[in-house]
Amino acid sequence: MEFQFLGTSSGTPSRARNVSGLALHSPASKGWVLVDCGEGTQHQILRTNLTLHGLQAVFITHMHGDHCYGLPGLLASAGMGNRTAPLTIVGPPPLWRFLQAVMETSELALPFALDFIAIDDLPGHAPFCDFDVRATALSHRLPSWAYTFTERVLERRLDPDRLRAAAVPRGEAWGRLQRGEDVAMDDGRLVRSDDVVQTPRRPRTIVVGGDNDRPELLLEEARRADVLVHEATYTESVRLKVGPGPQHSSALMVGRMAQEAGVPHLVLTHFSPRYQERPAPGQAGIADVEAEARAVYDGRLFLARDFDRYVLDKEHRLEGP
Repeated sequence: MEFQFLGTSSGTPSRARNVSGLALHSPASKGWVLVDCGEGTQHQILRTNLTLHGLQAVFITHMHGDHCYGLPGLLASAGMGNRTAPLTIVGPPPLWRFLQAVMETSELALPFALDFIAIDDLPGHAPFCDFDVRATALSHRLPSWAYTFTERVLERRLDPDRLRAAAVPRGEAWGRLQRGEDVAMDDGRLVRSDDVVQTPRRPRTIVVGGDNDRPELLLEEARRADVLVHEATYTESVRLKVGPGPQHSSALMVGRMAQEAGVPHLVLTHFSPRYQERPAPGQAGIADVEAEARAVYDGRLFLARDFDRYVLDKEHRLEGP
């Protein structure tokens, strides 16, 4: 599984960071899905190997502009690029009204169908780009959610010892069993594919959170995840100074929850523009955000930057840029 950040700033873009967007690549297909689409996301895509023809679904975490204002422009560009395949969009119910209003007032006619799925209707829906997806409600000024992506297609490897025990001769039957088919033998026995394959590895899971001032709401999801991507808009001192109104998390809050959950990889993003890579003397920087999280979290910590690409390998280890 691979994912790439298209924007890592909170609220407004900065010279180095655009607002929220994350591309997640399917391990079993050439397609990809997008989580959030802040203004300018389509410009960011132009600086990657991604194409709008390969985009299979868009997941919006909540209706704040830095997470969804880029969606109408992206859809328009996809249409002008001659996309014809339907596109699935998952998000809060107001998102569909927002898109309909933009399309009506700007006379935007798309040459492809939009399949909108409200978050409440997500359970039990068909997989997206070979991912099983579920949503978890968070705490923010507007209704906000996290999305958990779990790979659905795992490799099937035949077990030679089980094949010999079942007296299955090498040949066509092996290929059919490898593909998941049950095979009737000449002597009338039925050999079930599931009985002669090795125990599959555990599927890989990534949790991508929207804006949230209560990280503990993702505790159980994080316990089962390989990677947690979560906002760290502030350091704790700034969060206390700003007050509860914005309803964002600090690096300290997220680090503590990730430590309790035992999630092996934590990727922080959605940083306030006040935190620069090279801050002026006396000002807080990104290094302060990192230090705060490291003080309470002993797993593998990453601080995302725009265009950073991450790979979660089959051994469940995350490699960053």
